[in-house]
Amino acid sequence: MTLFASKLAPAAVLLAGGIVLSGCATKSYVREQIAPVSQRVDSLETRLQQTDATAKSALAEAQAASGQLQNQGQRVDQLNGRVDGVEQRLQAQEARPKRPRH
Repeated sequence: MTLFASKLAPAAVLLAGGIVLSGCATKSYVREQIAPVSQRVDSLETRLQQTDATAKSALAEAQAASGQLQNQGQRVDQLNGRVDGVEQRLQAQEARPKRPRH
């Protein structure tokens, strides 16, 4: 054997052994390993969709409540104006000299 062949032979044996020992994962093995992760992802997606629906419902309710609150605020403002007018008229009547009743 030549010097080159004697140095190349162990490298070739190691390379061939590495390839043989590493092997390839079969499709069924990969499916078995991925199945639990896939189930967890599906479960989390379902929970996320439920949470999203709940959040959208809460947002719609909050927006409706905000609209009602604005309407109520406008009504209060109107009533305050009316009360102010009544108070002014009452004060004006109290400020006038009173005439004796007969």
